[in-house]
Amino acid sequence: MIVQEQVRDALTQGQPVVALESTLITHGLPWPQNVQCALGAQAAVREHGAIPATIAVLQGTITVGLSDGEIEQLARVQGAEKVSRRNLATTVARGKTGATTVAASMWCAHRAGLTIFATGGIGGVHRGAEHTFDISADLNELGRTPMAVVCAGAKYMLDLAKTVEVLESNGVPILGFRTEQFPGFFTAHTGLPVDARFEDTASLARVIHKHRAMGLENGLLVVQPPPQEYAIDHAELEAWLTTALARADGAGIFGHQLTPYLLEQLRILSSGQTLALNMALIRANAALAAQLAGALRSIQ
Repeated sequence: MIVQEQVRDALTQGQPVVALESTLITHGLPWPQNVQCALGAQAAVREHGAIPATIAVLQGTITVGLSDGEIEQLARVQGAEKVSRRNLATTVARGKTGATTVAASMWCAHRAGLTIFATGGIGGVHRGAEHTFDISADLNELGRTPMAVVCAGAKYMLDLAKTVEVLESNGVPILGFRTEQFPGFFTAHTGLPVDARFEDTASLARVIHKHRAMGLENGLLVVQPPPQEYAIDHAELEAWLTTALARADGAGIFGHQLTPYLLEQLRILSSGQTLALNMALIRANAALAAQLAGALRSIQ
């Protein structure tokens, strides 16, 4: 593992640092929006007083703190691996280049000494999982890695109710930032309650600090609604998803390929509305994570 100099210096000096994942660059967003979004997330972290640490595997080396140039290079890699915990060692041993998912990024960030991580939305329990057992590794990672993850809930195309149940079973608290509902990535309204609502980052930071001080070894999930100005009508969103799911079924798309496929289909069906919202919520989550990291450092 290489921890980039600026990130390493920030950790040594006690400055706030925010970890960022990289699958949005290779598997989540199309070119050139993928690079724009990744650089925008890093900029949002800096604007709020923290140091960004985007994580990926570059030619077999886990790298914590990609430069702008490395992000652009990663975006151009053909056939980049989608790296989760299960294939992290394989990717490293083979000298491959890959983007780290939420699960792998959490593990790498924790090993590097980071405590706050931002992403768009976590993975979860897929619809029909009672037959396929398709459940994201993100949920298990949240149950065993002490990282505060800031997101807009879980992706809308998942079974959100079952996702919340698995988080509860794994002992992961869901902390709402100015919301009483667990968001569904593209929508703020799911009818699923959070465990506690907070109005300011100082209060949230105190919970994160206490969680760590007590030695609890699981993660915490900090959720905030997607930006209101990019809101999408719920009925339209559901109609697009129904069509996207039917297309995925017809094309035989499943497993780790399903979510990127559905996101791309939703982008097409919405004429780019979901893409704009995706990019906006990633920046918003990066900004909140940076504020949280600063508040947490002031406590410590």
